[in-house]
Amino acid sequence: MDPENAMTGRNRFLAAINCQPFDRTPVWLMRQAGRSLPEYRALKRKHSFLQMVRTPELAVEVTLQPIHRFHYDAAILFSDILVIPEAMGQPYAFRNPGGISMEFPLRSQSDIDRLNEGEIPEKLAYVAETLKLLRRELADKSALIGFSGSPWTLATYMAEGGSSANFHHLKQLFHRDKRAFESLMIKISDAVRAYLEMQVDCGVDALQIFDSWGGNLAGQDYEDGSLKWIRRSIESVAERVPVILFAKGCGQHLQRLAQSGARTLSLDWTLNIGESACAIPSHLSVQGNLDPLVLNLTPEITKRETERILTAMKDRPGHIFNLGHGLDKHSKLENIEMLLHTIRNFR
Repeated sequence: MDPENAMTGRNRFLAAINCQPFDRTPVWLMRQAGRSLPEYRALKRKHSFLQMVRTPELAVEVTLQPIHRFHYDAAILFSDILVIPEAMGQPYAFRNPGGISMEFPLRSQSDIDRLNEGEIPEKLAYVAETLKLLRRELADKSALIGFSGSPWTLATYMAEGGSSANFHHLKQLFHRDKRAFESLMIKISDAVRAYLEMQVDCGVDALQIFDSWGGNLAGQDYEDGSLKWIRRSIESVAERVPVILFAKGCGQHLQRLAQSGARTLSLDWTLNIGESACAIPSHLSVQGNLDPLVLNLTPEITKRETERILTAMKDRPGHIFNLGHGLDKHSKLENIEMLLHTIRNFR
């Protein structure tokens, strides 16, 4: 293809997400796309993670680092899903040596009543400023993707008081006190909706919802525990920009996910992408789904696994290449380069 007539990364991404013709499979990498870069590590030695999230100029720099180095077709906002509970009045911090710690857990209706979901745009104005700067910087070269955690995923941290292995307290609320559970999820869903609307107003081309802990729900509970709240959160934005839904560990719910209002279903690495795509309606695009740990291995293995996914999806309109989860910090640069070379030369 004549380079002068080739699509920009942004147009390629948007064509794929809308299942329209495009010149090659578009590619971007999940959240934390820059964490393996030396330039990111250098910046992190000077600033804490939360400082970078809350400072628009630093968040812009981190967002653009992988774009400048690898020229992805889309960039995803550098931020954190927990800015929403913080904006609702439940601050968080990072534990030492690791994990998340909320300032207080939500264990009762009185705890839930402390949350204020009505000032999201004001409290998260620094995210809006970051997005406006990014939109100007990216122009038409790369698409800009905003994101949010799903209401259920946010609620797991909020009810447990931080990171958790089994989400005991939130599940207890779900099964024993449905009224309190629903009041919590209404608050979070409305906060997520306001946050997503703000991001659309700032010029994002697409939004991704991370239902990272939806797979921890019992199969029969997924609709009432998570999916209904995702629908509530995205209904006002889904007609304005495409919404990508990533529901980790939820492969058994593909038919329900296809009816969520999302334009794209992003698959985790545990699924066979070719078989899964057959179960997804053809008007929806499919994103995924390389195992992130492949990028810790060798260029040869990276090339083989990348080609396997591309071959499985070569006849399926609307495939966006991505990882099946966030980028691992031990990913090797030569493997990322091989991944991109393989995709860009695959015919």
